[in-house]
Amino acid sequence: MVEPAPFPRVVGRVRGAAPGPLLLVVGGIHGNEPAGLHAAQKVLPRLDPLAMRGDFVVLAGNVRALAQNRRFLARDLNRQWSPERMAAAPPAGSDPEALEQRELSAALAEALASARGPVFFLELHTTSAEGIPFALVGDTLPNRDFAARFPLPVILGLEEQVDGVLAEFMSARGCVTLVVEGGQHQSQAAAQNLESVLWLALEKVGLVPALPACRQAYAQLDRARAGLPRLMEVLSRHPVQPDDGFRMEPGFANIARVSARQLLARDRSGDIRAHRGGFIFLPLYQAQGEDGFFVGRAVGPLSRRASALVRWARLDRLLGLLPGVRPVGPDELDVTPRAAAFYPSDLFRLFGYRIVRPAGPRLSIARRATPRSA
Repeated sequence: MVEPAPFPRVVGRVRGAAPGPLLLVVGGIHGNEPAGLHAAQKVLPRLDPLAMRGDFVVLAGNVRALAQNRRFLARDLNRQWSPERMAAAPPAGSDPEALEQRELSAALAEALASARGPVFFLELHTTSAEGIPFALVGDTLPNRDFAARFPLPVILGLEEQVDGVLAEFMSARGCVTLVVEGGQHQSQAAAQNLESVLWLALEKVGLVPALPACRQAYAQLDRARAGLPRLMEVLSRHPVQPDDGFRMEPGFANIARVSARQLLARDRSGDIRAHRGGFIFLPLYQAQGEDGFFVGRAVGPLSRRASALVRWARLDRLLGLLPGVRPVGPDELDVTPRAAAFYPSDLFRLFGYRIVRPAGPRLSIARRATPRSA
């Protein structure tokens, strides 16, 4: 079992003898998820700077919550990184997460300023449900390519369902980003999975050569996938509030197949059932949290290739010719509700447009910006 422990903000930093990419890692942004930091503490002493090309930096996310083994103390630190929420943040002295955010922002800025090549941002998590390691990725082609280097199930679109996540903040700063869920919070397997993720990331970004530890890491993660699809996508999110009385049905893993009308959870309004067959992701089995579960489906190879092709050919420029659709920037569309109801949502997802928000009487349909490091 992984015991909670306090961590310094900078858990470790290794600067390679030669310039190269920066692998910037944050673990423990939720204070009850220290496994990624324990994994990093095992990897850091084994690295030889003379054999490295680039830099490896590991930061602790919510240091004060980690010390108390709580997801957060006042507010979820991994929901505070949108420009709107950062502008509205309370004074650092009155809110522990505001202070955490200010300190973590400074540490991230310092790491980015010292980069000597492209920046790859890796965020390490664990889950309240039992299960296997998997990756979450904002839907850009560079992020997809980075995720494909790991033998993990990869889930598209979950990051876009939640506002203010750190990975979105780092993507906007030019980083190729990847979030990995290692397994259940307190399991030794989760720490081992995240250690394997770190070794593999070091190799895949070009910081270290193909070491035996990297080959062993690939084999371990490949076994853990247990036949699940390599690529899946989120279609919807079930949000929860503290007074909802939300209770997940027991027995769901962090990725679980479900059938249409299957009972998933209950709250004060009654039963919550699956609207369709497919998968649920990240079922909530802890007291703190805003996400009850996410629902999605597998993405087949044909759809995967088509999405890459249309983006490579920049066919998204044609979306502005559709009635009721108006581009308002390189990564945002202004769409009338009537048009949004008429066009299949798969059309917009094909180009990575997965963020849907009200914008007055119309809708904003947006996507993650392509990282500048790509």
